Amino acid sequence: MVKGHKHNNTKKLIRKGFKKTASKPSKITASTPYGVCTERLSPFGGLVALIKFLDLLGFEQIFQEAYRAPKRTPKLGHYRMMIGIIMLLFIGFNRLWHIVYIRLDSLVCGFFQLPVLPAASTFWRYVDSLDINQANALLRIIHMLRERLWQQCGLCYKRIHVSADTTVETVYGSQQGIRKGYNPRNRGKKGYRPVLAFIDETREYLLGKLRKGETLSGKEAAVFIKGIKRQLPGCVKKVLLRADAEFFSWQTVCAAMEEGFDFIIANKRAKPPFDPKTWYRPWKRKLFEFNSCIYQPHGWKRPVRFVAMRFPKELYVDPKEPLQYELFEDDNYSYRVFCTNLTGKPHKIIAQYDKRADVENLVGEAKREGLEAIPSAKFKNNFAFFQVVMLAYNIWRYFKIMAQMSAKGNTSDTSLQGVQDNTIKIARLKLLLIAAKVVFHDNRHQVKYSIHDTRTLSMIRFLKFLDKARHRPRPWAGGGTWPVGFPVTT
Repeated sequence: MVKGHKHNNTKKLIRKGFKKTASKPSKITASTPYGVCTERLSPFGGLVALIKFLDLLGFEQIFQEAYRAPKRTPKLGHYRMMIGIIMLLFIGFNRLWHIVYIRLDSLVCGFFQLPVLPAASTFWRYVDSLDINQANALLRIIHMLRERLWQQCGLCYKRIHVSADTTVETVYGSQQGIRKGYNPRNRGKKGYRPVLAFIDETREYLLGKLRKGETLSGKEAAVFIKGIKRQLPGCVKKVLLRADAEFFSWQTVCAAMEEGFDFIIANKRAKPPFDPKTWYRPWKRKLFEFNSCIYQPHGWKRPVRFVAMRFPKELYVDPKEPLQYELFEDDNYSYRVFCTNLTGKPHKIIAQYDKRADVENLVGEAKREGLEAIPSAKFKNNFAFFQVVMLAYNIWRYFKIMAQMSAKGNTSDTSLQGVQDNTIKIARLKLLLIAAKVVFHDNRHQVKYSIHDTRTLSMIRFLKFLDKARHRPRPWAGGGTWPVGFPVTT
């Protein structure tokens, strides 16, 4: 009788997945000894994937082609200064002085090929040299990066939804351009009032700018709407624009129609004469009623369709979030009214507008990622830094799209399959904050991950996915472009 040999199953378990890898439990107590080591460690192991991702899209080439450098040239060069700030924001530090926490990080320093990063004052001086020229250049870089990402990932939306919104950034100081205005959270406080637009399908930033604290004018809103078309990938042929009441004006409506957009814009101040006999209720058990009419507000050059929803006032119980207005005196109803060029039932049009509510979450996330950080007392510096933040924000969006693609078709690895819909905060835990060790082996530096980290297997697969993509011909190589979509007017 031959006894069965006990095979070492460690390698098998590793091949099946690191979760099943057996390890002896550690015993850590208050009396556990501690010390230092000579190994180069980093808590930001996902930066390797970011570096490969930026290389795949040719980010440096995009930057060198589109960037308009300020007069003063730093020792590191414009690209490395900008990528340093972007990397800082990508990691989750939204203040320039936070650079002190990553100055000695092995992966960050390895990317820059420096023993230590420059001091925070160096990066601040660079931000101090930025102005509107750099802001416009960064917006161009965002557009080019979007174009390449969509081509690389095979995103070919012919019709998209664009949600535009304004927000308030309260400022505590004497910064240039701050004004007193509508500020629901900090009433009476001065601040900026940026305007932003997002693509709902990909949840990415499309267009925006930092503004002084006053209300958005009709002329300014119209210029903003006309700028949307220049930011769209060439595959897009139809846009549904959804905007809040700040955009309600004849200039905005006229601009949207001239650009060929469908639009739904929240009403402000206008009181369309809805026929009392034409209110209808699509759902028998609900008290919501809908109506529509053609109306030309005072000062408008042509009539536009208005759609409305009304419901009894007693149903509305949140006084902190008032509705647009009360249409009629002594009326028992509260109203929501929108102007649009869409045909169809009013309740379906309003339902389309309500899908815009997610833009509030996107704006809030952008604020947390650095939009609320005001690095300078000069408006021109803050104006440019706004686009730097939104560039880093979009890189995270694209990074998540690519990561989810790497897990497509792999039923055994579910950790990255929903990462595209995760917040950036959650995505950091999955894709960035992974311990890594930098070693020198075979006459070159290598990055090692722990087999005991449940995220390592997903990261390795993501890295291999990026490497394969980097060695294949790029869709845009050789001058390849999207088919012509919207005709861009100059």
